[in-house]
Amino acid sequence: MAKGVAIGVEEENVLIQEGDCVLTILPSLGGKIASLRIQDRELLQTPLSPLGPRTRTMAFDDSDASGWDECLPSVAPCTVGTSAGLAAIPDHGDLWRVAWQPVATDSGSATFRGECFSLPLALERKICLYQQQERASDTWQLNLDYKLTNTGGYPVPWSWAAHPLFAAEANDRIVLPGSIGELQVEGSGGGRLGESGSRLAWPLATLANGKRTDLSVAQPSTSEVGDKLFTGQLAAVENWCALERPSAGVRIRVRFDPSATPYLGLWICYGGWPDRPGPKQACVALEPSTAPVDSLARSGPWSRTLSPGESASWPMHVDIEVL
Repeated sequence: MAKGVAIGVEEENVLIQEGDCVLTILPSLGGKIASLRIQDRELLQTPLSPLGPRTRTMAFDDSDASGWDECLPSVAPCTVGTSAGLAAIPDHGDLWRVAWQPVATDSGSATFRGECFSLPLALERKICLYQQQERASDTWQLNLDYKLTNTGGYPVPWSWAAHPLFAAEANDRIVLPGSIGELQVEGSGGGRLGESGSRLAWPLATLANGKRTDLSVAQPSTSEVGDKLFTGQLAAVENWCALERPSAGVRIRVRFDPSATPYLGLWICYGGWPDRPGPKQACVALEPSTAPVDSLARSGPWSRTLSPGESASWPMHVDIEVL
């Protein structure tokens, strides 16, 4: 563990600090990673409305729609059948709505546990922050380890997606492994990229109106773009993605294990969401996922079930380099 790591509590916030990098977690608000900051540079989408309590039924766009949440057991609202009856899963899942409980904290890590209410599932997430001091530039590594357990007495279907909303500005660049040449549309504001299920080339894609665009280049926040895309099943070497932000002086690289989380979702939003009056997102979400669709009700070879008492574990890493 590098020297200078500190963890503390201010009111109900948990802070993990390594040098100039500070991570803020809000256990009472769904374990949200509310801030990831390098000095005065905030790397996550800032709140669109004041942070506050969430209900079990509110839509995600009625919340602050910021920071980093965990989507489980579904991203899209849906109803799924189990041996115990039908389960209604709300928008973006359960976990961002409930208070998480502390499991362990030490000099450089924090572990919290959130319990779903629509299905008997509990997620533990351990977060560690390190500084890579041997490199010429300032570099930090955020390590996340997840463990999901079926706490009930019957088999439970589930799907997970990370939901880190990284702030983005015009001309920032999304970088994917060169072997990824095609993505699938999950949703596209105004039908810009075509209907759900459409496939399009990456990064140079043809829009529904016939025009061409480079999806890897972020657009101005006034562009009214809001698109959700998925890769297909990823190979072992396709275990990363990145957001390069020259204007902010940082490169953010997300790494994951495709054997455990074999898909990558991309949410690109440049003023195109939410669909209500008021502030809009300007962000790119790089989302390792267990499924290539947002709804748990859509089954396929990606579908997963945990037996009573069974657990599943997976890692995720975020490398932050100051350019």
